Amino acid sequence: MNLFDIATVEAKRKSLEEETMKEEFWQKEPSETGKILSEIKQLKKKEEQYKNAENEITNLQDLTELANMENDQDVAKDILKATEKLEKEIEKIQLETLLSGKYDRNNAILTIHPGAGGTESQDWAEMLYRMYSRWAVKNGFEVKELDYLEGDEAGIKSVTFEVVGENAYGYLKGEMGVHRLVRISPFDAGGRRHTSFASLEVLPEITDDIEIEINPDDLRIDTYRASGAGGQHINKTSSAVRITHIPTNIVVACQSERSQIQNRETAMKMLKSKLFHLKEKEQKETIEELKGEQKDIAWGSQIRSYVFCPYTLVKDHRTNYEVGNVDSVMDGNIDGFIDAYLKFINSSN
Repeated sequence: MNLFDIATVEAKRKSLEEETMKEEFWQKEPSETGKILSEIKQLKKKEEQYKNAENEITNLQDLTELANMENDQDVAKDILKATEKLEKEIEKIQLETLLSGKYDRNNAILTIHPGAGGTESQDWAEMLYRMYSRWAVKNGFEVKELDYLEGDEAGIKSVTFEVVGENAYGYLKGEMGVHRLVRISPFDAGGRRHTSFASLEVLPEITDDIEIEINPDDLRIDTYRASGAGGQHINKTSSAVRITHIPTNIVVACQSERSQIQNRETAMKMLKSKLFHLKEKEQKETIEELKGEQKDIAWGSQIRSYVFCPYTLVKDHRTNYEVGNVDSVMDGNIDGFIDAYLKFINSSN
């Protein structure tokens, strides 16, 4: 069982623990000590996962010998169930070894925008929001809605939400891009087939130990009353906050918190994530190219297609991973796509 080098993990954990024993360690900045303590926790978790899986393998080997000796069919069935469960655990451990990016462990901030097409595309954007929310809850993450702008007749014009939990960004980073829907539109009286697009932006939450300089003079801050679908998010005071970063024309908004101060703090966190992402991208591309890429929510730019008619199929165009049960995918069962993408980029590096 060589999913990762357990000896290296143990050695690194012990080295960091020894560092915490030194008197000067606690004289460092809280952000620095917190980062090291968090890493120790992560390494301990890896060791525990590995040892638990190793112990379970030994138990199953013993049970298999017993079942063979006594020809016990009930025990054999239990072994089969336990083996299937163990396989999933090992796959999870193996997948986590691929989450080695600098910000993979961070929370993720997601924004969904519909493409051209009015109500049909806005409905598709809401379907994606539901899909990712369900995936997050099923995998033990918390979903925190930050900004919601409902559609004119149905669906949403945009939504920004945070997926909170360990490795949220690492798992979701590969979902960034344009998602294409093909179906018989429920909004078309003629029952014709429509193709719709929506874009998903996925950014890591920028933690306090990462410095992003923002000139207050570069910001335009507006306040307004929060509003949302079905009477949700309604606020009688102007607590919602919209911040525009004038040099880049990046706009962020938050209306989920109870007070204007809290919404402003959350909006600033969102802005820092966007500016940090832009700064990293500038090393390879210009701002103009980035904006052009984000606006191109149309043919030829999609990462994945969701086909409801004339057949049912969800296919990722990067990995070629596909699933025929589109309803299951829309219900949040997208682990196969996430796993395939992580393995794909790992093999490409």
